[in-house]
Amino acid sequence: MALGNHSTITQFLLLGLSADPHIQSVFFVLFLDIYLLTIMGNLTMMLVIRADSHLHTPMYFFLSHLSFLDLCFSSVTVPKMLKDLLSEIKTISARGCLLQGFFVLITAGSEVGLLSVMAYDRYAAICHPLLYGQMMRKQLCVQLVWGSWGLGFLNAFINILLAANLDFCENHTISHYSCEVPSLFPLSCSDVSNNLTVLLCSSLLLGLGTLLPIISSYACIVSTILSISSTSARSKAFSTCSSHLIAVAFFYGSGFVRYLMPTSGSSLELIFSVQYSVVTPMLNPLIYSLKNKEVKAAVRRTLGSVCHFPSGRIKLKDNGESR
Repeated sequence: MALGNHSTITQFLLLGLSADPHIQSVFFVLFLDIYLLTIMGNLTMMLVIRADSHLHTPMYFFLSHLSFLDLCFSSVTVPKMLKDLLSEIKTISARGCLLQGFFVLITAGSEVGLLSVMAYDRYAAICHPLLYGQMMRKQLCVQLVWGSWGLGFLNAFINILLAANLDFCENHTISHYSCEVPSLFPLSCSDVSNNLTVLLCSSLLLGLGTLLPIISSYACIVSTILSISSTSARSKAFSTCSSHLIAVAFFYGSGFVRYLMPTSGSSLELIFSVQYSVVTPMLNPLIYSLKNKEVKAAVRRTLGSVCHFPSGRIKLKDNGESR
């Protein structure tokens, strides 16, 4: 199993988060709890949005896809990390390493695209409320989601295609708990200058290309909110954006630092990776549910429906039709 035409390395050794067995045991319990909360939180968010007709709006359509992305993103790395925390030898095949790196890039790239789309949705809702229905048509919403996935796929495909042609001749130890593309470059005996250039350019283009629309959208949103005379109306308008701003700050902050800083295997590098690939997917459903009255009300209605039908059959209604 060769990574490139002349590669002699068929598998890599992951150093993980710690070599101390006692610390590994603590990490296993901690990250297992985080992963279970991630699964439960994001699945609950998707179910509630799907089940409650009050949430069948563009904003929650995007939020359901964000929950799905967070679930996928966490599942790309955490199960393997949990397995390794219980293993003495933490190895991954060369193809498995590339595959994991591909899915990390595609889910992360799709998520930044979706966060940018959600900022545009808030801009349309607050700055052009009377035109909101026209600006955020169902067909356009679907196209924006697919466009986010397309950006993520293109970014992942280009970088992994270049990484697949690298030669790995001696060093096969990755100072990380997962196979992210930047972690592979120090191990290669090939010239990685083109890979570094492409990764840097693609990260900047994807990152800034999605961050600038967020900044411009919120510049218009803040201007509109400040022009509202009613204090309660300003507070209500801002509350619809605060959850999204927190999610953007968590994801972009750690993701930018991870992919733009030189790979060194330092503890800081691992912390940033854990932040955006493990912790943020768990926090997003909590942020959107705790700070959103509509979501909390929908959760209560959904739970009420479950309690009302003790047989386990849940009767949901959407526009007057039973399902």
